[in-house]
Amino acid sequence: MFASVKRWAATATILSSLAFVATPAFAGADQQADIDHALGTLQDLRHDKEFGNARQLLQTARAVLIAPRIFKAGFFFGGQGGDALLMVRGAHGWSDPAFYTIASASFGLQIGAAESEMVLFIRSEKALQAVMRDRFKIGADAGIAVATLGSDVEGATTANAGADIVVWASSAGAFAGITLQGSLIEPQGNADASYYGRPVTTSDIVLHHDVSAPGARALRRTLDSLT
Repeated sequence: MFASVKRWAATATILSSLAFVATPAFAGADQQADIDHALGTLQDLRHDKEFGNARQLLQTARAVLIAPRIFKAGFFFGGQGGDALLMVRGAHGWSDPAFYTIASASFGLQIGAAESEMVLFIRSEKALQAVMRDRFKIGADAGIAVATLGSDVEGATTANAGADIVVWASSAGAFAGITLQGSLIEPQGNADASYYGRPVTTSDIVLHHDVSAPGARALRRTLDSLT
């Protein structure tokens, strides 16, 4: 009987160890999918002529917020939202991503549905600090100028040269574009913890580099190659 108890205890220990190892990978699956989609957006930036001179914006950006899948749908009442990744440029390259959401509501004669991909080029330290706060509402901070562009990124070097944040957005479907005024940008601490395996702050990830993930290596390298 004593031997049976020992075998049961050993089995329980093994199962517990396996569960401990497997849980972070499973929990971070959604976040890894976001990273993979963001990598696709960067490939579009590299090859799609509609990005115009977005690579020049990237050269001088303090940080980027990549939203590879913004969903917009509505019938008179509409809304838009999706996941996003914040990455900050440092002395040794780009940081690992911190996870965010972008969401807004709208009202109007909107019929149809669309999926957009979007990149926010964060060009000043004050804009970066604003985005890293608990909640940042586009248009609410008079001290931060936001320029929203479609495929016409060329304007970023002229009238929009002084913008703290320049947004490139590409929409497909019934909607002609994407409206960011009033949109909320929020960090997702739970998603960060799921992906990195422990509670971390946005600053821990993008400024202090306290964590790193092999699954984000290709995304970091692609950003490095573009800059």
